[in-house]
Amino acid sequence: MVLSLKKNIDYYVEFKDWYQRIVKDFKFDIKKDEKARDLLSEILSKKENNWNLEQILISFKNLIQSRSFIFIYGCGPSLESTMENIIKSNGKKIFNEYINLAADGASVYLNNKGIPLHGIFSDLDGITKNEFNYADFMFIHAHGDNIAKLREFEKEILNSKNIIGTTQFEPLDNMINAGGFTDGDRILYFLRSLLSPDQIIFLIGMDFGKTIGKYSKPEISNDQIGDSIKIKKLQYALELIEWFQKRIKNKIYIVNSKPISAKLKYISTKEFLELIC
Repeated sequence: MVLSLKKNIDYYVEFKDWYQRIVKDFKFDIKKDEKARDLLSEILSKKENNWNLEQILISFKNLIQSRSFIFIYGCGPSLESTMENIIKSNGKKIFNEYINLAADGASVYLNNKGIPLHGIFSDLDGITKNEFNYADFMFIHAHGDNIAKLREFEKEILNSKNIIGTTQFEPLDNMINAGGFTDGDRILYFLRSLLSPDQIIFLIGMDFGKTIGKYSKPEISNDQIGDSIKIKKLQYALELIEWFQKRIKNKIYIVNSKPISAKLKYISTKEFLELIC
């Protein structure tokens, strides 16, 4: 059976130049990326026959297109203050009306706040097993540095109904490479073929600066200055979002973050609330 929607979402060929540039810059081992991809693919192949990737993708697409606004949450230091301002002004119910997608550890904060999540995109280094089934859909990414995490979460992967595996290597029949690098920008890339032209995307807690939010890793208790590798990854994420924005018709706004890119649109929390209310 041809997985038509999967085929539309896979952008490996187009993204390959980016991948090769990233591998060279970070000196990643592509053999480990391949090994991680194969491991996650093997785990997914063990799932019961009622797991159907194409049907899950169709369900996710229908969900995405059911709301006008899409909120994507990152682990940046502005996440808490932005959310507190929104909740103080309009309450939590406002989040019930729109699509909520979290990058990795941002889901820990949102879970603690009782914010409903439609999707979590994670390479498993920022979430705990408490978040694994908190969202309607789980997107698990395989790369060379998280092979041990894939094994650690194998039971959760097998027991999760609406789960999708992603890779930064060449995709297999049961995995997807939609492009992107970090958990946050990878959400945008995955949405590329699923969006309606009039939908608006808001990025919350996505700062791309030198300070790393405390929800980036479970072992971090406070915001802190990132190491050179982490800062470089965030610079790539920003560049990838700038590149991505040119390839869709949808508006993208970054909410309550310090402007660091002249190519992206930044708005205050007040402006955000005026747009969605």
